[in-house]
Amino acid sequence: MKCILKGVRLSFPNLFQASSVNGSEPRFAANFLMEPNSENAKAVNTAVAQAAKDKWGAKAELELKKLSASDRTCLHDGNLKDYDGYEGNLYLSASNSVKPLVLDKDAKTHLDSSDGRPYAGCYVNAIVDIWVQDNNFGKRINASLRGVQFVKDGDAFSGGGAATEDEFADLAVPDSDADEDFSDLI
Repeated sequence: MKCILKGVRLSFPNLFQASSVNGSEPRFAANFLMEPNSENAKAVNTAVAQAAKDKWGAKAELELKKLSASDRTCLHDGNLKDYDGYEGNLYLSASNSVKPLVLDKDAKTHLDSSDGRPYAGCYVNAIVDIWVQDNNFGKRINASLRGVQFVKDGDAFSGGGAATEDEFADLAVPDSDADEDFSDLI
């Protein structure tokens, strides 16, 4: 079930190159932060409920309660994570083995990693498909990442920055001191 998110905050974007987690199939992925009572959260909850109803019919409500209680849906409580921007919010986790469409504000210009956006902390629109997994690997409600559109800048989430030259000691030593012990630098 297609779900469109508008003006959500982007976190952990892996939009331009698929990566593997613990030896899994490489995937493109991102998290999208939203306020619990927002139109975005309502849209996701509606899509999740409809996908469950389509799959399980009369058992949908019971199945959703079980999945929610064990955090096996694509919509999660941000208060359970200790990351910038998550507190007080919900987040939708989406991934796909297929590279998502990534567009600029004009919805025509394709972006790539060299453009510097979208980035963690900016605001985006996103298109995801909500679907039910019910197989040998278990039951879940998942979100497939289809596309992201950069909307506006936001405060970038911390993720560490590059070191500066001032943070390193000068290790240039004459050859006669080559056997010097540098253990105090570790």
